[in-house]
Amino acid sequence: MITMNDKTLDSPSAIKTFMDGTCKLELSVPKKQRYEWIARTLKRTNYKLLNKNDKVIIKEYLQRGSGYSRAQLTRLISQYIQDGWIGKKTAKRHRFSKHYTKEDIVLIAQTDKAHQTLSGAATKKLFERAYHLYGDKAYKRLTTISVSHIYNLRKSITYTNLRRDFSKTKSSPVKIGERRKPQPNGQPGFIRIDTVHQGDQDKQKGVYHINAIDEITQFEVVSSVEKISENCLIPVLESILDAFPFVIINFHSDCGSEYINHTVAKLLNKLHIQLTKSRARHCNDNALAESKNGSIVRKYLGYMYIPQKFAPQINQFYQKHLNPYINFHRPCYFAKVITDTKGKQKKIYPYELMMTPYEKLKSLEKAETFLKPGISFNELDTLVMSINDLEAANNLCEAQNKLFKTILPNNNKI
Repeated sequence: MITMNDKTLDSPSAIKTFMDGTCKLELSVPKKQRYEWIARTLKRTNYKLLNKNDKVIIKEYLQRGSGYSRAQLTRLISQYIQDGWIGKKTAKRHRFSKHYTKEDIVLIAQTDKAHQTLSGAATKKLFERAYHLYGDKAYKRLTTISVSHIYNLRKSITYTNLRRDFSKTKSSPVKIGERRKPQPNGQPGFIRIDTVHQGDQDKQKGVYHINAIDEITQFEVVSSVEKISENCLIPVLESILDAFPFVIINFHSDCGSEYINHTVAKLLNKLHIQLTKSRARHCNDNALAESKNGSIVRKYLGYMYIPQKFAPQINQFYQKHLNPYINFHRPCYFAKVITDTKGKQKKIYPYELMMTPYEKLKSLEKAETFLKPGISFNELDTLVMSINDLEAANNLCEAQNKLFKTILPNNNKI
């Protein structure tokens, strides 16, 4: 990049000699300086007094340096000849004179604030009373205002600045659960739970799915419930907590009222389970449950509307087929954390760490100590070996087809 001083190029002959000697060089004036450079060149060469041939030379030089088209350059030169400068012109818009002044708008704002913003007609009546009855001359112009124009002036900047009122959102702290991310430290029993709604139709709510996943082993229990109410939800939560083969230590959910309430807290306190909830502006606190909602619940139940009355049939499908399949026969990816030389951590998912949730549970150090009393790995191994992965998947598909034929008798396709 070369910075050039072209002040000596003050005549068409000098410019022509320069262009002939630099025909192979690319000239480019910065965009912000082009208007000024064009005007300065036109002034320096006395463009207005040049003949036609000399003007052609100047135009070629300006076109080469600015990169503008011939038509654009002609418009800029015409502006220089007419106005003596080159630049963007601002359009002059016609503005009507204002009948009602800023002081009138202030009076409207004061009246609305005092009278709690009455209707336009009632506000106009107040203006008439202030002038005719009480003799306040400040309201003279406002006595002739139309009702509709009162609403127009209420939208003005002056009015909104006077009536603008900000109040901070008053938080209603719920002293149930603790806002923090659970730290399992490689120990199972820290479950994440979330609710999946199965659509609406004709203002009727569909069935709800409760999805609970252990953070370390990805052991998952899915259940179905008709309504998110105390009578329906508490028995399902009890069955979910009982379905896990290991002791539950922590129960983590988002801040939805279906889980953050005194009834659920009482149930968890009775079982000595700690209740935590997601932190504000930390959308990943419950990401494991959200991802399983899509890869498990939505994959097998879809997004269509399912009436609440089918919750028992769906629950039976979950308990007999889906839950055993995803825990004992469906492999999952497990992350490995790598720390680089700068201390930055990155998660990778190697093929060697892919296993079923049950295999992950058995691979933990001192895994027997995490099991509930009365449950052993020998019993669980017998359950795993009673059917192979392919048979379990085929049984799941067959049960899924039967379920959808019950739910949608007129549609055999899933």
